[in-house]
Amino acid sequence: SAEGKLQLFVEARTRLLDAGYMPIGMDHFALPDDELARAAAAGHLHRNFMGYTTRPAADMVGLGVSAIGDVAGAFAQNTKKLSTYYAAIEAGRFPTERGYALDADDELRRHVIAQLMCTLQVDLADVGRRFGIDPAVYFQNELEELAEGPVAHGFLTIGDGTLRVTPRGRLFVRNVCMIFDRHLRQKRSAAPV
Repeated sequence: SAEGKLQLFVEARTRLLDAGYMPIGMDHFALPDDELARAAAAGHLHRNFMGYTTRPAADMVGLGVSAIGDVAGAFAQNTKKLSTYYAAIEAGRFPTERGYALDADDELRRHVIAQLMCTLQVDLADVGRRFGIDPAVYFQNELEELAEGPVAHGFLTIGDGTLRVTPRGRLFVRNVCMIFDRHLRQKRSAAPV
């Protein structure tokens, strides 16, 4: 159950912290002298489909059943069934089951979500300069939803044009990030009531 998973995570987190590990991003841990911990402290942590890393990867090719690749602004996921995967390979085809080309909005949201997951904060003025938008206008709905949810619950602060995940909110970073996921929002609004 979700409650059981949370209890297991909290117990594991407590034991890791007691053993001297540092929290990295939203759900990873490393000893203070580890390169992940150093990258996190310096604000140079990155995230991809495999988890946290110290270096960005411009492209990632997914090999194997169900693997996800991220190449040239597009995602591609291989088939999940082993027999279908091998049949495609033997036929000389890519075993891709589905794919998606990111648009400018996806790239913008990807940046915001990655910042929250890796540095636990987002400088909205920087986002505005980087993407040529007015974040207060572009993310008006998201900022209202953040104020009513994560900010009201003490998981996030919004001040000086920066979104900051609080220590308490670290356990709920995924929930904060979901607010910026346009595709999840569309899926929820299309779901039957």
